[in-house]
Amino acid sequence: MREISCKLLIIGAGPGGYVCAIRAGQFGIDTVVVEVARPGGTCLNVGCIPSKALIHAADAFARIKAAEAGESPLGIELSEPRLDLQKTIAWKDQIVGRLTNGVSGLLKKANVKIVHGRARFRDGKTVEVDTETGLQVIRSENVVIATGSAPVEVDALPFGHSVISSTEALSLGKAPESLAVIGAGYIGLEIGTAYAKLGTNVTVVEAEQRLLPNYDAELSGPVARRLDALGVASLTRARAKGMAPSGQLLVDVAGSKEVRLNAEKVLVAVGRRPVTDGWGREELVLDMDGPFIRIDEKCRTSMRGIYAIGDVTGEPMLAHRAMAQGEMVAEIVADRPRAWDKRCIPAICFTDPEIVTVGLLPEEAKTSGRDVRIGHFPFTANARAMTTEAEEGFMRVVARADNHVVLGIQAVGNGVSELAAAFTLAVEMGARLEDVAGTIHAHPTQGEAFQEAALNALGHPLHI
Repeated sequence: MREISCKLLIIGAGPGGYVCAIRAGQFGIDTVVVEVARPGGTCLNVGCIPSKALIHAADAFARIKAAEAGESPLGIELSEPRLDLQKTIAWKDQIVGRLTNGVSGLLKKANVKIVHGRARFRDGKTVEVDTETGLQVIRSENVVIATGSAPVEVDALPFGHSVISSTEALSLGKAPESLAVIGAGYIGLEIGTAYAKLGTNVTVVEAEQRLLPNYDAELSGPVARRLDALGVASLTRARAKGMAPSGQLLVDVAGSKEVRLNAEKVLVAVGRRPVTDGWGREELVLDMDGPFIRIDEKCRTSMRGIYAIGDVTGEPMLAHRAMAQGEMVAEIVADRPRAWDKRCIPAICFTDPEIVTVGLLPEEAKTSGRDVRIGHFPFTANARAMTTEAEEGFMRVVARADNHVVLGIQAVGNGVSELAAAFTLAVEMGARLEDVAGTIHAHPTQGEAFQEAALNALGHPLHI
């Protein structure tokens, strides 16, 4: 048994953990990271990054197939395109490998020690790690819990055989003939849309009344229409009951008889759960907030010297939230005065078309007791959208009626994810409608719709 001591120990090298370690290393803090798998966590290895690679490949293939069918408005004609999904997956894995190696290099550059293995608390200052070379004991003044999250399993559909999680869905050797997606949130629809473009017969099963129930109907409408155009079947107010002996998926649909679906693969995408077990939580006295670890505005838990960041601390379970928390905690350990004071956290749904939300949705702003102004601008009136075959969707700005301070910005459309930074900056800096409307936006770009939506909220749009 070996023992080492450090000032900062981080359990988990996901987005929050590795950013915390790098920032701490920049301060010269003696830092150790424990990770059981490759650095980068779910997001880099089996989540955000590989899913976006698959989505990009599916988009490219769908465009080529449309050209083969003579459906390209650009006049492009092709014949007999085919997809080698194993090569696609290899390309995706190569990207993931480059990024994980990059993270390892950044940790090394910051003089962070990486211990590979599974960590378990002995007490609030001591962790033991089961490594390939034996038990490693680490004592630290400060500990950060960054254990992330895992896919939620449905009792009636345990993972295995044909029932898969998003992790397996991103590593299939071939596109299945048929795919049932349980859960019409962003994970299920992102992956389901990609496979529909690859030629899979996709059916979405959602318990709520509509797809993407966490978004308002105005935002989710263009996505639902695109899914319909792709031939994706949707069963709403429906619940999966399990697999029949014949291999069919059994689904209860409200107001109708039981439905049996042929599904070579069943993707369960009903959410993610925080990983709060398996690392010795029972040896600690941590206050919980439901299934999550309770933290304050400095990511401190109820035990002195123990912090928690990322998915294990609650919604929104987003990599960029974890990164910001990790950076903040490192600065706190370095005795810098920091606290969580973010006005908003951007959220993106990489469906077709994409959805971006920043700040308050219209109904959220109204229920807070404020009078609001709402400005829209459709991409059908945007020149850049027209020239890129991306006219579906719109931009929306929500602002206070009295002083015009922007409370929220939403967009649905092709490529709108790249506008998220501008939206977030506007809300964080307390921009008013006049600030957005008075800023020159380059032409021709989709970003002009942001300015036009603000002008519309002020009552004098220029291009509609």
